[in-house]
Amino acid sequence: MTQPFYVSPEQLMKDRADFARKGIARGRSVVVLSCAEGIALVAENPSPSLHKVGEIYDRIAFAAVGRYNEFESLRQAGVRYADLRGYAYDREDVTARGLASVYTQSLGAVFTTEGKPFEVELAVVEVGAVPDEDRLFRLLFDGSISDQRSFVVMGGAAETVSGILADRHDPGATFAGAVGTAVDALRRAGEDGEESTAARDLPAEQLEVAVLDRDPMTLRGSRRAFRRLSTEACAALLAGERV
Repeated sequence: MTQPFYVSPEQLMKDRADFARKGIARGRSVVVLSCAEGIALVAENPSPSLHKVGEIYDRIAFAAVGRYNEFESLRQAGVRYADLRGYAYDREDVTARGLASVYTQSLGAVFTTEGKPFEVELAVVEVGAVPDEDRLFRLLFDGSISDQRSFVVMGGAAETVSGILADRHDPGATFAGAVGTAVDALRRAGEDGEESTAARDLPAEQLEVAVLDRDPMTLRGSRRAFRRLSTEACAALLAGERV
């Protein structure tokens, strides 16, 4: 009778983590930043329809890198959770922290019990009345969660882009200024993930840009804070025009 092949729990978890990290590292970066007018979400994404950032609820948004089918299923589950909780209790009871907690449980369960972990990294963000009240949560493939200050960067060049933003990001900047800073950081992160002195070309057609407006009732008469920019509006914003 043959002996079953044994793998220690430590090695099994390490192999799963390495597998997930490699998959995430192949994804183009996403940047989320607090600014004076709200929270800017900027993703390097050539697809016009397969979105990496999206709306969850009134003042909550979602951003992700990795396998599209996996993070899209998580986004849809988050929308259902938010709708049900808002309907059963109160809209104010739907928070980014509560949603992030649900996601950590799902990601952790898949990582420890399923044969293949999710190859995703998520950000769940909620805009507050002022930048200090913004909530930015970063969730890893294994269910780990961290409360970020001012900005979140995910994807293959996350370390390089984070280093650039640490020196340049101003939470009091305008939305246009925050988007410009994020795009410049993405341009300076080379294809190999290292910082480059010569910025690469990154046109509006290769970007996905959205904002959680800090005061949507004043701007549009709606409680829904999420607003996605078209390619034309993104190009105008990068050119210095007001949108």
